[in-house]
Amino acid sequence: MEIFHISAECYPMAKVGGLADVVGALPKYQKNAGNEVRVVVPAYDTKFRKENDFECVHWGTVKLGNFNFPFSVLKECTDKLGYELYLIEINELFNRPNIYGYEDDIERFLSFQIAALDWIIARNKVPDIINCHDHHTGLIPFLLKFAYKYENLKDVKTAITIHNGLYQGWFGFDKLYYLPEFDLKHVGFLEWNNSINSLAVGVKCANAVTTVSPSYLDEINYNANGLESLFNTVRNKSKGILNGIDIEIWNPLKDPMIAANYSIENFEIGKQKNKEKLCEQFDLDPAKPLFSFIGRLFEEKGGDLLPQASALALSEHFEDINILILGSGNSEIESHLIQLRNDYKGNYNVFIGYNEDLAHLIYAGSDYILMPSRVEPCGLNQMYAMRYGTIPIVRRTGGLRDTVIDFGDDGNGICHDQASVADICYSINRAVRLYEDKLNFNKVLKKGMSADHSWESVCQEYIEIYNLIIQQNEI
Repeated sequence: MEIFHISAECYPMAKVGGLADVVGALPKYQKNAGNEVRVVVPAYDTKFRKENDFECVHWGTVKLGNFNFPFSVLKECTDKLGYELYLIEINELFNRPNIYGYEDDIERFLSFQIAALDWIIARNKVPDIINCHDHHTGLIPFLLKFAYKYENLKDVKTAITIHNGLYQGWFGFDKLYYLPEFDLKHVGFLEWNNSINSLAVGVKCANAVTTVSPSYLDEINYNANGLESLFNTVRNKSKGILNGIDIEIWNPLKDPMIAANYSIENFEIGKQKNKEKLCEQFDLDPAKPLFSFIGRLFEEKGGDLLPQASALALSEHFEDINILILGSGNSEIESHLIQLRNDYKGNYNVFIGYNEDLAHLIYAGSDYILMPSRVEPCGLNQMYAMRYGTIPIVRRTGGLRDTVIDFGDDGNGICHDQASVADICYSINRAVRLYEDKLNFNKVLKKGMSADHSWESVCQEYIEIYNLIIQQNEI
């Protein structure tokens, strides 16, 4: 079957979070399973865009109300990612350094969706499935069904995958004229709470709704930023599918970004070498257990808890532990974390920003990864960490609940129930004691390393859903 994935992110072209990793990996495994797979993302001004060759395969003009934006469709020439990657080039809107955060984001992503569909209909070949991702592409199922200009695509089946339901792409009906013409009797599909809600539109109009973990599908029925009743209504066409990870990229035996390669058979030597490299870089003691955090510094990820939790843990275990933070986000959280560097020199450090090479080294060189998330639809960091022999310390929520079992229950990590400083510190105390018990520590570590979080079986679950909706069966 011919599958299109349309998304705001795709690693390595453009990455802010886990959305990029999923859209960068799932299509490769679907292609390996014998499908034609094409990924479409905006042509941002990124390193990948600059360093790779693209050919123009289509051009046209996006009409957005009274605005007209010339656009081109660029294809990556070598298919080096394992599938065909296409970029929608609208220079006026996307030739910028950041992916999100602009006042005209509504206009940017509406234009992207319209341009993508304009190109698809111009191909004169109708795809079997369009898999949309998050609210940035949530209007596509509506446009396929009801916009006059896409009449020839109205039978294309659509799925929308929700990576984070808190972000929904709201905008007012004063911008309704941006959309291609449609019969106004269908305008109710656009409305949610007197506004247009892009995510709600996608959920209403898509043939299938998937979330990135089974537990997250349950959670959005009672915590979805105002869409709880909608998710309850569409439960019969919804399924939670736990994300996989790309085990070719995330492989400590072959990873070129780490200081020493290793496997489950020789992890002690390999991890120690990576830990020594990491500790040398950040002025830490490799003889002590290293607790790390990688992620966005926002309340959603529990980032606001890190300064106080780190200070309390370091005060209690000053001679016993190291803490390293890699992330960026809320400026107030950043400044509190930077201040700690002066108070706990030699036991604590922070890198504000994001660096892919450093992230790989942290997974390889740390003993524990902290994930005190309030919301974690799936979570990939815990899977990366376990793959590299780093034990996750997580709050039981979303995909963290589905992938991490407490070592007290013969599991692969350390779990707590509340997003609180007290729970984080209690878990760190347990981790310090576990670290001192090398036999059990290694047992927990190896459980994580031996877990199968690859995309093969996950890919098949998506294919089964596609086949069901093509056959017009419920999922």
